[in-house]
Amino acid sequence: ATHEGHVVSAQELTEFLQPVFTQNSRNLVLFLQDRLSIDDFTYFSESYGNKNPFQNQVNKLFINLLQEILQSSPSSLVLPAVDCKATKYLLSILQESGDWKLINVTNLNVSQLEVNASNPNLLVVQLQPLASGLKDTSTLEAIAENDKIIGRVTMDLQERGIRFSVIYTAMRPSRISRRTDGVTELRRQLMAAEEEDSSSYPPLNVTTGNYTCILFYASNFSLKANNSVLIDLTNATFVTQNVDISASECTDSNTTLSLKYTNPVNGISSLEIRFLMTNKFYEGSARRWSTLDSVEIVQDGEKFATFTVSAMSAPAEYSFHCQLVGTSNLYPARLVPSNDEAKNWDVFISKLQIQGFNIINNQFSYASDCTGFFTPGIWMGLVTSIILLWILTYGIHMIMQLTTNNRFDDPKGPALSVPQTE
Repeated sequence: ATHEGHVVSAQELTEFLQPVFTQNSRNLVLFLQDRLSIDDFTYFSESYGNKNPFQNQVNKLFINLLQEILQSSPSSLVLPAVDCKATKYLLSILQESGDWKLINVTNLNVSQLEVNASNPNLLVVQLQPLASGLKDTSTLEAIAENDKIIGRVTMDLQERGIRFSVIYTAMRPSRISRRTDGVTELRRQLMAAEEEDSSSYPPLNVTTGNYTCILFYASNFSLKANNSVLIDLTNATFVTQNVDISASECTDSNTTLSLKYTNPVNGISSLEIRFLMTNKFYEGSARRWSTLDSVEIVQDGEKFATFTVSAMSAPAEYSFHCQLVGTSNLYPARLVPSNDEAKNWDVFISKLQIQGFNIINNQFSYASDCTGFFTPGIWMGLVTSIILLWILTYGIHMIMQLTTNNRFDDPKGPALSVPQTE
């Protein structure tokens, strides 16, 4: 038993999972999501009534157990949680715990799963990501779709008579509760720890020889084909690194980051994404600049989509960072389709940081951000200041136009007569 609010460490998690490693079935299914918290189960199951996204047997059992615990609690309840660093290395812990046969389930057509029940199997199912900044309705739809995937996989294994255990977890929490009854210094330390945990994986690096020539990082790296098929490449690129980067090239003047994926989703056998960067000397600034010139998407070796990139450049010694990069007109760094095939793709990259030249100690250099000097806040301040200054100038001008009378009425003399012509 653990006390309320206890954070389970990686060592404790390994001890908790020992019964799974030693049971007779030795079949384990790991459902891995990008963000998830215990609060999501109660929030979405109670707040939306008939639209409860949790319908499969696994989630229903957990919700029923959770509701029994909440009802039996005499007051507010804070349940234990698993440390982000523990879930970060969960897949490695599972692989080291036994002689598992690793099966990455990227094609969601579960009927094609080949599972040999006589040997221990570890099935890793990458679920649809819950992109940050979405409204509750969109998050509800994504969770409902993940619930269906969990139901299809578990039902298929049950129909085959395969005994298995299930782990449903995520790389980081979706809801972070901060205690308000501590001193300010302690609260600041907790917030700093949360920010540190939010970066749950290192950047992808491409090496030539003994040195790193490309660094690439994104908190969310997703594509959408034909406005319908969502392809999330975040976990495959940075967590499991189930990506082929052997076609990447590095020179002093040109760099190409090539990311090749096999069966990323149902219906696409291969997908390659290329980031083409150049390093040139510009006489106007008297220095070298690195620019991301274009992005290419090759589907199944035939369909070729090209995008030109706007506003993505940095001094050659720096890395480039941008909060949002993609095909939307609202993003500060936009990918503009260059051919008809590119119009069939939507690209979404959040918290992008990339560097293709002058990498020192395998780390990103100082980042040049895509945000311009005149941000919307600065523009609003300037416009407001100009309006107030114009009002002040107009008022001073009107005051300066006021004149006084040149003749005054004397009570001791005759009445002052002012002709109408004056």
